[in-house]
Amino acid sequence: MTDVRLEVSDASGRRVVRLDKESFTIGRSSGCDLRIFSVDVSRDHAQLVLNGDRWILRDCGSRYGTFVNDVPVAPDANKPLSHRDRIRLGRSGGAELAFLVGDDAGSSSRAVSAVGDLRQVAALLEGLRALGSAHVLDEVLALVVDSAINVTRAERGFVMLANADGQLEFAIARARGKVTLPGKTFETSRKIPEEVFATGRDKIVSDLQEANLAGAHVGTIALGIRHVLCAPLRLVRYVDDAAAVPEQKRIGVLYLDSREKGSLLTAATRNGLETLATEAAIAIENARLYKETLEKARTDQELKIAAEIQQALLPPGDYSGTKFSAAGASLPCRAVGGDFFDYLDLPDGSFGFVIGDVAGKGPPAALLTAAVQGMFVGQAMIGGRPGPALASVNRSLIRRAIQSRFVTMMYGVLTTDGKLTYSNGGHNPPFLLTKTGIKRLETGGLILGLFSHAEYEEETIQLEAGDMVVVFSDGVSEARNVADDEFGDDRILTAVQTCLTREPKALLDTLLAEVKKFSAGTPQIDDVTVVVVRFSG
Repeated sequence: MTDVRLEVSDASGRRVVRLDKESFTIGRSSGCDLRIFSVDVSRDHAQLVLNGDRWILRDCGSRYGTFVNDVPVAPDANKPLSHRDRIRLGRSGGAELAFLVGDDAGSSSRAVSAVGDLRQVAALLEGLRALGSAHVLDEVLALVVDSAINVTRAERGFVMLANADGQLEFAIARARGKVTLPGKTFETSRKIPEEVFATGRDKIVSDLQEANLAGAHVGTIALGIRHVLCAPLRLVRYVDDAAAVPEQKRIGVLYLDSREKGSLLTAATRNGLETLATEAAIAIENARLYKETLEKARTDQELKIAAEIQQALLPPGDYSGTKFSAAGASLPCRAVGGDFFDYLDLPDGSFGFVIGDVAGKGPPAALLTAAVQGMFVGQAMIGGRPGPALASVNRSLIRRAIQSRFVTMMYGVLTTDGKLTYSNGGHNPPFLLTKTGIKRLETGGLILGLFSHAEYEEETIQLEAGDMVVVFSDGVSEARNVADDEFGDDRILTAVQTCLTREPKALLDTLLAEVKKFSAGTPQIDDVTVVVVRFSG
């Protein structure tokens, strides 16, 4: 019997199995001649049978299919095998087998060995994860290029990966001996990598100096490069139906070259290199996803810290003095928000309260919020009245030339004898609830950050014992329900009128509960901030 063997690469590593009987079974079952432990491999998956002088392959009704050179084998069909055919059992996580006849094993063994190395990437990734390494992708890219150079005996190799816009970007370059080549570019023409990435087909040039190619690769030829091989890095997603066409996604290219004409790729290594490129694509994508996961985790941690800092900049929710009591809360729609509120014990014994809403959401708005809050407190604490204080913050924003720096703000000052002086800079008009009726506090000016010479008017109102001011951001009035209706000012007024005789904290909790009940089933789309101030008299 001619020397026939299978070179097997699976989760257990690489090994060679000789076909020394005329019927050879493969599967998870203990009765199989070749046992492969994989969820993608059925108990009795496939069978190889010697039929005359030809070996044939049969799929024994496996769940995830059997493939020869990536072409599915129909159940119970007889598929003749040829030297160096690649057999895949199940999806990409199953097993790869190379069918070999005769003594041609040298370069094929190198290819399978390199593929086996890449199959150990899973273990490498786990180890790097345990160490919390941020260099997973660099390690995998180096392993890919080194393995490809080992398979083909190339002099140099590099990997280019597609960015979010689908454009190829240089990732790594290596030379024989596992040497990393310096720089962020590679001395070669981009024409071949771009063509391979666009078409998804290998490109092999045995001699760049041929007449029809020399003009397109003058720079590369000047370096003495003669032989070039470029292969696409494809992610293949295998489906459960063995007859269906696998989905493919190109993530980059693997480029190899040499100064020797026709030195890179022989017939014995081509199949192995194709398998290597497939395994490399999987390893690179997994490493890239892991890197993105690390970066996201780092960002999430930074946002968590930022949220804690932002909450620390806000005053305690409940606050009270000899002639007043107050309650406030701010609920960002993301980790950090663009709303703020603050209480101020002013030098003359008055009580100041402010609420602000910065344009935008997330970290940019949060940074501007912290800056605006600092500007405001600095102006208010030196005894500035509400109108001039808002005008000063407006001028500060204009000077800093921050893009999208718009802020709405309402600032009120309550004296011990019940005089409320306020100015409203484009903010939602608060409700003033008194025994005689309801008033909207609208006096003021434009949104802050628009015009450097904007002026902000003031209004002074005499409060009586029990009068309350309810200030809120547009995240309250514009909260939406599943029918896309807004909560609106009328619902705010209805909610607070039921609590006119209660403390500010009770009124605040009632209003927030009504907003939450109204918008149940819909995500919060804006920051929700409320401040309630009651004059005790």
